[in-house]
Amino acid sequence: MYSMTTADPITPPDISAVNLPGALIALGIGVTVWLLASFVIAGITKRVAEGSTFFKKRHFRWVSPALRALDHERRVQRAHTIGALLNSVVGVLVAVLTIVYVLKYLNVDIAPLLTSVGILGIAIGFGAQQLIRDFLAGIFITLEDQYGIGDVIETSEVVGTVEAMNLRITRVRAEDGTIWYLRNGEILRVGNRSQGNYIAPSAPPAAEADSTPQQAGE
Repeated sequence: MYSMTTADPITPPDISAVNLPGALIALGIGVTVWLLASFVIAGITKRVAEGSTFFKKRHFRWVSPALRALDHERRVQRAHTIGALLNSVVGVLVAVLTIVYVLKYLNVDIAPLLTSVGILGIAIGFGAQQLIRDFLAGIFITLEDQYGIGDVIETSEVVGTVEAMNLRITRVRAEDGTIWYLRNGEILRVGNRSQGNYIAPSAPPAAEADSTPQQAGE
């Protein structure tokens, strides 16, 4: 007869199944891949920041004054932003894969760990929805080149010049000198006066403005 008090004996983990050399090799490969990816991304970022050398040739130097003065700064900013984004994504992917393989070689059951990480990620995602929204909007603003440093933009909140921008915040100086910090996820509509053929509305002549009160007084 089966006894309810009978319990299976607790067996210690099988130490012989631990593959320490394999874990060290996986860790080394992960570090090597991360260093190589960082080197490649840094090289690409530098090339993009320097821009094309087509107009730097002797026969095309006369075109240089016609280029926008802030193009270089804007291109550098975009290159560094995209480079930082790529570094973050590659770093997270390499770290996760390396940890998974190291734990596997150490004979650690990673199924409960992955479940816990998934639940934690869902909880963080619900709590940081606005932050994620700002970052995603900043990524698309940068990739699509909707506006950049030095551009005069018009949003629902302010009209001014973009002084700085990152993946979360855009800093704009308004016409009255006020500094506005706009969250990228809340910029639903933006107009770039520097990209199109913007024509400022004509102000009424001063003579007409002065004669209006006199006619009203008569």
